[in-house]
Amino acid sequence: MERPEDIRGDLPSLPHLEDQVSLAFLAKKSREALVDLRRRTRASPLVKSQALSRLTGAEVLLKCDQMLPTGAFKFRGAFNKLTSLQEAQRKMGVMTASTGNHGLAVATVAAELGISATIHASEQASRAKLDAIRALGAEIVLHAADPLTIELEARRISECTGQVFVSPYNDLDVIAGQGTCGLEIIDEAPIDAVVLSVGGGGLLCGVGAALRTECPNAELMAVWPENAPSLFHSMKAGRAVEVEEFPTIADATAGGVEPGSVTISLASKIAPNTSLVSEQGIAAAMVLLAREERLIVEGSAALAVAGLMSRGQSLAGKTVAVILCGRNISYEKFEQAFLADKGSIIC
Repeated sequence: MERPEDIRGDLPSLPHLEDQVSLAFLAKKSREALVDLRRRTRASPLVKSQALSRLTGAEVLLKCDQMLPTGAFKFRGAFNKLTSLQEAQRKMGVMTASTGNHGLAVATVAAELGISATIHASEQASRAKLDAIRALGAEIVLHAADPLTIELEARRISECTGQVFVSPYNDLDVIAGQGTCGLEIIDEAPIDAVVLSVGGGGLLCGVGAALRTECPNAELMAVWPENAPSLFHSMKAGRAVEVEEFPTIADATAGGVEPGSVTISLASKIAPNTSLVSEQGIAAAMVLLAREERLIVEGSAALAVAGLMSRGQSLAGKTVAVILCGRNISYEKFEQAFLADKGSIIC
């Protein structure tokens, strides 16, 4: 199903920067970011899941990043990036490519800081998401193209306009911000493993650097949808590769990886255990969380739970943190998960 093909053209972004960045340095930057983040918002809850603990034999803790401002972990990276900008950069404004959680996070933080923001998006993007971003005062530019093409074009335009491009994942300040999630987990509970969902790799690299530095014996499990494994294959190839992707209910993880992305090498250094899960598994995890925990999350958050479930009883007796990365899903799409699940999961 997944077929790596040719690499895209060279990108003038962060060439070889990943070779100069140690995981310890990144973890240190996350510690600094956490101090600033705490002035803005409290730590997201870390709560025990009785249902998942019963099913896996582990003590399963849910890291509820869906409770952060904007409803997703992306607030962490956007906040760290934008608050780190110099005054001259803030005056020029910021630009990004996203119609989902990253775009909403950038637009929200930009509005709070009085920074102008331009969000590049697909013409096929959800009207509701676009309206939410526009309501925050951000300018939206629509494209008839795939997500990675839009991302590359937005970066090119930002280099012409002088605006700071805020990548969803290919940016060390953004990655350091995402790493605060891992640090909050480490600071609150003794853990044996962390399970997280992966798209472009910002959360994986940020949390992974924190774990490898401050809790090196903990296992890290990275989970992709079978339908959207671009970074999974790019890690194997050691470079960005094109992968044929298919629609996934975990749509926040979909899309190709930017050529030269710092996350490819960093993720290889972190060397997580990996898992690819089916659409049925993701839908079943969404239903389980709703029925048993009364939690409504998007597919990308349920993806991590599906990865945990794929391990069966292999983590029994251990303490496992599962990061729920977001809640921003429409009722219609959530209803689709119930229909797709068809009662397949035993609760």
